[in-house]
Amino acid sequence: MPIYSIHHAIVSFVVAGIVAVAVGPVELAGAVVPATAVVGYGTVLGVAIDLDHFVIARYRTGTWDSFRFCLSHPLAAFAEQDRIFEGGDVGALSRLLSHLLLAGIAVIGLALVAVPLAVVTAAVLYAHVVADVAWDIRRLGRRTDVSVDETIPSRR
Repeated sequence: MPIYSIHHAIVSFVVAGIVAVAVGPVELAGAVVPATAVVGYGTVLGVAIDLDHFVIARYRTGTWDSFRFCLSHPLAAFAEQDRIFEGGDVGALSRLLSHLLLAGIAVIGLALVAVPLAVVTAAVLYAHVVADVAWDIRRLGRRTDVSVDETIPSRR
């Protein structure tokens, strides 16, 4: 199980706040976006990128069971995230690759529209991936809740 959404929300809030102040005003379509909206955007983005887990799980398992589970148990998506995916449904490397691909697309696309917003996006998603990697290193070190599909096989 990756890091929890609440942790990503906290990290994203802090990073978005710092970067929003550093980059200054964000303009979209000639209008200045309030800094609070930019921080809100960053916070939501830092959590919402994890929706790719459902697509990965669908690809790996062949079913939408995890997505259906969340639809039938909406509180689990926030309070009992350990119940959503089975071990190996998402996989650490698949999850990280997906995050990096999505981050690259988002940042490049936004850079064409509003560079300061692209910078906020890049910083928030970078922090998200760093938090995921730190969490994975901690889990792998303890060898708890890690399936064979989530580890890198040694070449001997």
